[in-house]
Amino acid sequence: MIDSNILNYSCLESLNVSRETFPDLEAFRKIIIERNKEVNLISRESEKISKERHIIDSAQIIDLIDINMPTCIDLGSGPGLPGIVLAIIMKHKKSDMKFILYEKSFHKSKFLKDVTNKFDLNVQVLQKDIFEEKNLLSDIIVARAFKPLPIILKLIYNNFKSFHEVILFLGKNGKEVLKKAMKEWQFEYEEKKSITSINSTIIKIQNLKKK
Repeated sequence: MIDSNILNYSCLESLNVSRETFPDLEAFRKIIIERNKEVNLISRESEKISKERHIIDSAQIIDLIDINMPTCIDLGSGPGLPGIVLAIIMKHKKSDMKFILYEKSFHKSKFLKDVTNKFDLNVQVLQKDIFEEKNLLSDIIVARAFKPLPIILKLIYNNFKSFHEVILFLGKNGKEVLKKAMKEWQFEYEEKKSITSINSTIIKIQNLKKK
């Protein structure tokens, strides 16, 4: 009999996430809940809805990612959302993509290293402040619950020497924020409705330039 907790990830099948991936995603979620007793990884209020709110929400951007690209940087990974979730999925896809997770918190960085080892992921954890890094290189940049869009765009423009695309999560005011950002920045973008919140959207940005 299949664990009902694992079956709850079935909405990801339409995004080409295999069922074989679900047990690892659920195991990762349970580790977050357990370690949340010691380290503030996610809000206590979100623990009961952590499957949808954190794991599925992070996983849903997988169909926007080209699995053949070599590198992906998670700007402020926190407990590995979305970095670790994506790395788990890519491992099951037999992808060689390397994930580089920036997290300045010592305790969260240690957590990231622990789960990276446990799931044997192609992940490098850097306990550094991404804002202090310069001339960065990455094919893909992702960020979830990190900073407002204007700050992220400025960070990428100033601190990255090269990148191909940026995938970001926008909240209920996403359209307004995006419209405002385009007054200062020029970029092409693809928009996708979130499967976990009717008020949220995900955007994939390419060819970022300052106006």
